[in-house]
Order: sequence, then structure tokens, then C-alpha cells
Amino acid sequence: MPRLKKIPAEISLSDPQYYFNRELSWLEFNNRVLHEAFDPRTRLLERLKFLAIFSANLDEYFMVRVSALKEQVAAQISQLSPDGKTPQEQLDLISQRLRPMITQQHQHFEKALRPQLAHHGIHLLDYMDLTQEQRLYLQQYYEEQIFPVLTPLAVDPGHPFPHMSNLSLSLAVVVKDPKTEEELFARVKVPNILPRFIALPEQLRLYHQDSPAIWTGVPLEQVIAHNLESLFSGMHIQECYPFRITRDADFELEEDEADDLMLAIEENIRRRRIGGSVVRMEVQASMPESVRELLRQELDLQPNDVYEVNGLLDLKGLFSFMGLPVPDLKDLDWKSVVHPRLRRIAEPVLDGSSTAEEREDFFAAIRKGDILVHHPYHSFSKSVQRFITAAAYDPHVLAIKMTLYRTSGDSPIVNALIAAAENGKQVAVLVELKARFDEENNINWARKLEKTGVHVVYGLVGLKTHTKTVLVVRREDHGIHRYVHIGTGNYNPKTARLYTDLGLFSCREELGADLTDLFNYLTGYSRQQSYRKLLVAPVNLRDRMLALIHREIDHAQNGHTGRIIAKMNSLVDPQIVASLYKASQAGVQIDLIIRGICCLRPGLEGISDNIRVISIIGRFLEHSRIFYFYNQGQEEIFIGSADWMPRNLDRRVEAVVPIEEPDLIKDLQEILGIMLADNRQAWELQSDGRYLQRSPEGGAPDLGTHRVLMETVQ
Repeated sequence: MPRLKKIPAEISLSDPQYYFNRELSWLEFNNRVLHEAFDPRTRLLERLKFLAIFSANLDEYFMVRVSALKEQVAAQISQLSPDGKTPQEQLDLISQRLRPMITQQHQHFEKALRPQLAHHGIHLLDYMDLTQEQRLYLQQYYEEQIFPVLTPLAVDPGHPFPHMSNLSLSLAVVVKDPKTEEELFARVKVPNILPRFIALPEQLRLYHQDSPAIWTGVPLEQVIAHNLESLFSGMHIQECYPFRITRDADFELEEDEADDLMLAIEENIRRRRIGGSVVRMEVQASMPESVRELLRQELDLQPNDVYEVNGLLDLKGLFSFMGLPVPDLKDLDWKSVVHPRLRRIAEPVLDGSSTAEEREDFFAAIRKGDILVHHPYHSFSKSVQRFITAAAYDPHVLAIKMTLYRTSGDSPIVNALIAAAENGKQVAVLVELKARFDEENNINWARKLEKTGVHVVYGLVGLKTHTKTVLVVRREDHGIHRYVHIGTGNYNPKTARLYTDLGLFSCREELGADLTDLFNYLTGYSRQQSYRKLLVAPVNLRDRMLALIHREIDHAQNGHTGRIIAKMNSLVDPQIVASLYKASQAGVQIDLIIRGICCLRPGLEGISDNIRVISIIGRFLEHSRIFYFYNQGQEEIFIGSADWMPRNLDRRVEAVVPIEEPDLIKDLQEILGIMLADNRQAWELQSDGRYLQRSPEGGAPDLGTHRVLMETVQ
């Protein structure tokens, strides 16, 4: 039963003590990712993958979040975060929390995972441990494949300290001139166009007892470091130490002053390649203080900006081992299934011929009732991709309108849109050029689309278009009909195999009318302020979500059951958090499934007694958003593109759609029930900010969300 207490009026729900820090909460999320690499139940190469993901996540975190805090400090901004911390206090806490995590990561790789890899015939060696024969091979490889690419850069009065690109791995080299006895400093960049790890040929691989010799190799920087004489002819190599820098890569775009948004974005991409100020330097523990201090001063870094590593730098490179032919060390192969309602859908006809009579077209299937797909359990290519391709070639389709936030580099969806334009259909696509770190890819697609006659819009000034929507207009016997897809994930066939997302296909007239209004807002000058069914940010999404929460409060205060379940990537918005606290105080039972950042503190007596928070981390990246409200048994449930964050509610165009068919509501309730019952992948957030991982007890079955859904999907 929910706990209902009378709360003293003097309690302020905006008190900083009731909020977790956003940046520290993100670090705890990345720590849960790291834990997958520690978990012996995770297969060996998948554990390597999670180490790599942890490192890749940190790169972006420093480029965007840490750099923003450092800019605030430099600008002497003292504004407090909702949890009451200054920018400098947040930077100090980030450093304190992150350092032990990095130490754990590298210790686990060196002490646990490298020996296990060797046991399975995968030998990542240090150059010092190579045989003479192996060294001779690598010396020849260096001379032929590596040496021609290298450029040593001296640092002296005639050679200023060189600019180093973002995320570049380098060698700090100290040489001595034998004539003058002077010690000199140089930097050698480790080229990122070469493989991160250099493999030895089969005849030079190592064996481990009865294990096959699958792979043997060494890090690229070690091959360079042990063959530097040819770069510094006539000099004595004194010392050589690897280091890596991270730069600010989140440049502010002055949209209001930009005459051409695409040109402004391209300029930002060029600036990012060069990079802003350095925000982090990673060094090996063996680097002496003199070299470390030289680099720190030249790069204008504070001591807290330097991160010491015992082992290899940049473990992001471990992704490459996922390509090894060792299926026993990876997750078991699993293929998405075709949604039952779509199994009799004919392949889109590309040559003008008719389809077999016993098979129906995609639009006929939608006319029978709304269809809810759940990726990657349901095939993306046989649902979303096929829907857009079918529309592109269907002679009765008049127009296709779509939003593209991120897509793959070889997108079949973009190719289908191009084919639609070539087939004479009206095609309008909003390509969001401001999708961080995907801008260049999106610019390339925008230009390709424009060349084939597609109407391309680049987004709205001051807003990112994050909504995931498609509108298809089709002429049929009884007039014009509109078909929609509204989802939670990007139209990206590659990430659709890795991210969990939901999508709704419908031909409900109200949804078609709403999407028509939304696209008019995106492509024209409409200032649509009301929608029939959709919850749209920044128009009505915040107000509607708050109203739904407060309706549950009213039910609970009137003696009825109040119940909320919300699943999303992040919960940050203070107004939403305060409303959830009020709901808890009123006796509403609240379950939150938050993969990443959660600024709400659950389990506080008299504040959040009735709120439970879990995070699910595992084989797939939880990306779907689901919002459930009990409403005295007249349940309302929504899916959409928005998290409960200020940026989603106020600074992005988002669309959240109600699911109304009873069978689909049951499907979503079942998905939420599986997640709440998870005893394998779920982590429970404690009131002090710690996350505790659940595990099966007393012989209970493993109820990991991803495994259960893979086994039960139909």
C-alpha cells in the first residue's frame, strides 16, 4: 500500500537536498555500463565492448558536459545547479568520482580480461614481450606501413608547440643531441588512419595450451615508440611516453545571425575538427613529472584536468576485437522477427508489376488496426523500412513527409525517399542539421536529397527537431487517406539492431491531421498551438504531462488508486521532479525506469516514499519512452521521442502519441511489467545515490528484460 503522510507546509520541494546532480548521475550511469565488463555472466568479447563503450561515453562527456562547466567557470558564472552546486564544485566532484572508476577499468582490463583473452588464443602483447622474430616482422611493417605516415614535430624557439587535434593519441618524445648534449622535446602523433592494434601474421601468433591461435598483436603506439630512431636520425632517444587529449567540441551556434544554416553548421564542423580548448589530458602513470608539467602548461590545463592511467590509453579501440571470428565469446546470434501483423505483407514492387493476390500491401494491414512494433525484437527492415519503401513505389501514394534526426551512412530509407521523388511524389524531409556529432552525415544526406527533387528543410531556429515521424498521403477509392509512423527512435537501420525502440503505425484520422499540422509548423510559418491527440513540444507536452501527473494526485487524494509508470532515458526537469514528489506525498505509486540520468531522489521519508527507480543495462541500449497513467482504470499510455528534460520539453520539437487500442495497451503494460520484474539487468537507485544491481535469489529464474523479450516476442 502507498505510504501517505501529512507533510509540513514548510517543506520546499525545490530544496537542493532533494535533487541529485545531473553530471554525477550520468557518471553513475556510465559506471553501470562499466560493471557489465566486470560481470562474469557477460561473454568475454562483450565485456571488452562494454569497456570500450565506457571510454567512448567519457570522450563525449568531456567534449560536451565537462567543457560546458569549464566555460562557466572561466566566465565566472556562479549559478547553482538544482542540487545547489557551483560549476567549480561540480568539476571537483566529477574528478573525485571519476578517477577511481578509471583505475578500476584499467585494472580489470590488465589483470582480468587480458589473461582471459590469452587463454582463448587472443594475445594483446606489449612490445617488450615480443620474440626477436616478431620484432623483426614489426620493424619491417613499421618501415613500410607506418613510418611514411608519421610527422615528428619539434618544440623549440623556432617551432612553437604544435596544435593537437581532438581525441588524438600522441607520443611525447625526449631526445638528446649528441653534439650539444641538449635535451629536446618533440611530439609524434599516432595516426588514427592506421589500425589501433597491429596484428602479427599467423605463423607468428601465440598459442595457449590447446587454444587455437586466433589473434596476436601489439598496440600501434608501442610499435612506433620502439622504432623512433628513423624519425630522429642522429639523435639519442631518451624517453617516450604516450598521452591523449580531449577538446571542447560543443560549439554554440548563433542561429539568429546565420544567413545560411547549412553553411553555419559546416563552419562549426570545421571548428570541431580543430577543436576548442583542451579539457582533459590522459597520461600513463610512468610519465615523469617534468614531461607532464611541460604538456600541462602548453595545453593550459589545471592539475585536475590530467588523468593518470596504468595501462593502455584509449580503450575505445577495443571495439575492433568484436570483429574476431569467435562466436563463443560473443552474445548468441539472435535475429529480429517480423511482426505477426506484417508477415503477409508483400515486398514493395519496384518494377511496376502486380503482387501476388494472396498477400496484402502495408497500407491494408494498417487499415485493419494500429500496429505497434518493438525494436530490435521486431524487425526494423520488415516494418519501418518496408513502410517507407512501399510508400515510395506505391502508385497511389501522393506525398511522403518525414523527420530525420540521425540515420546510417548507407541509409536505405534515404534511398527510398530519393526513389519516391524520382517517381513523381511530393517528398518533404526535415533533416536536423544540429544533431550533435551527426551534423556532417546529415548535411551529406540533405544535399543528396535536394539534388533529386526532395523538399529539404533544415530545422527551426532555436529548436532541434527530435521527433520521429512519417506521414504518407495516399489516394484511395473513398478519397485521400493519411498513414503515419510515430516512434521513439531514429530512422537508423544500424542502431535499430542495438537500441530498444517503439513505433506506432496508424491511419487514425486525428493522428494524420495532427501530423499534417506538425509538418506545416516544421516546413512553413504555422504557429499551431493545439493538437487533437499528439503531445507536442515545445507547444503542449510539458503542460499535458504535468496535468496527467496532477490527475493521479487528485485521484489519490479522493481515496482512489493513483499509479504512474514512466520509462525514459533521463529524468532531469525540476518541475516534473517536484510534481512527482507531490504525487508521492499524495499516495500515488510511482515506478520510474530511467536508463541514464536521474535527478530525482527516491525513498525519502515524507517526500518520495512511494517512488521506485530502476535502470536497465544490458545487451541492448534502452531507448524507448513509455508513459503510463492509471486514471481510475481508464488507463492512458503514451510513447514518443521525449525524455523529461528541459531540453526535450522546451528546446526541441518532440511528439508523444497516445496508444488507444486495448491490445496494444496490454502489450505495453506487459513490456513495463517485464522490466519492473527484472532481476538480472535492473539496478535499483537508493536514496543516497547508489545503485544496487538485482540478482536472482533462492534459485529464482533469470528474468533479464532483454532475454525474456527475445524469448517471448511474436
